[in-house]
Amino acid sequence: MTIYLGADHRGYPLKQSLQIWLTHAGHRVIDCGNTVLDPGDDYPDFAIPVAKRVSQDNGASRGIVLCGSGVGANVAANKVRGARAAIGFTSKQVMSGRHDDDLNVLVVAADYTSEEMIQRLIMTFIDTAFMPEERYIRRLEKIKQQENA
Repeated sequence: MTIYLGADHRGYPLKQSLQIWLTHAGHRVIDCGNTVLDPGDDYPDFAIPVAKRVSQDNGASRGIVLCGSGVGANVAANKVRGARAAIGFTSKQVMSGRHDDDLNVLVVAADYTSEEMIQRLIMTFIDTAFMPEERYIRRLEKIKQQENA
């Protein structure tokens, strides 16, 4: 699977190790930045490109964004039409987001989540399929209507 990966300075060290881990797991990883540790960078510069790339791939890829709290990157990613981003805290929550809401961008709070937990969240994010039940599709259509309003 293609994974678009992005992080600001607070998520940068984790992004670097996750990129290696994901590649070893057989995924194609595309780094959307930052490519250097820059304490003055801004999370929208990485969250938005990840969300755009994922939304353009029509379900063929996933995105992962790391920032300190996860909140800012989550807000930024959700401004992109077709992006469905959420902050992952537990595997069960991420599984529900994938299964019910077709979550396509996982946002991780780098300051509050261990690397081991992040790996579990990512495995759940990648391994859980969307369940295209009528009620889930109906809800996603309502979101699409709002995006187009």
